[in-house]
Amino acid sequence: MMQLRFHGRGGQGAVTSAEIVATAAIGAGKFAQAFPSFGPERRGAPVVAFARISEEKIMDRTAVLRPDAVIVLDPALIKMVRVADGLGEDGFLIVNTSKGKDEVIRHTGFKGNLALVNANKISIEVIGRAITNMVMLGALVKATGLVKPEQIEGTILERFGGLLGQKNVEAMRRAAKETVIVTGKVKEQS
Repeated sequence: MMQLRFHGRGGQGAVTSAEIVATAAIGAGKFAQAFPSFGPERRGAPVVAFARISEEKIMDRTAVLRPDAVIVLDPALIKMVRVADGLGEDGFLIVNTSKGKDEVIRHTGFKGNLALVNANKISIEVIGRAITNMVMLGALVKATGLVKPEQIEGTILERFGGLLGQKNVEAMRRAAKETVIVTGKVKEQS
């Protein structure tokens, strides 16, 4: 089973990202679930969403505490939230950032596998707004191979339709190309 945790802010689409991944996996014949963690969140406040994907029926309905991948939609969150909690060094920390690996390591303490992409830039250039949720799915697909890109693309087009769906697919594809993968045990620079 692959367990995912999405960190974003209210209104950025972390919940939608989890739902899109789960729906694409179901369309590929897998079992999947997606759900948010809600508290007193409001637009702009940090939020968390979860997804699980498996070849077998999923019975666990609890929060994902030991994720295989963590997806961070808002770069400021790596300074505010312990996004890498529970993530093993064989997992992937997938971050929207214009900074390099050293900056991400310094703020998160995570020295395992990284996938870094400037999703804000891509989103603004392709969609016209800094809404990074579908962009980050391109980085997730590149880092993990969890589902095929065309499965995610089809789900995005079904969900958003028309020009908005096409722009989100284009942004996702671009992110898959531009994501920088740093694998293995990353050495922290002094």
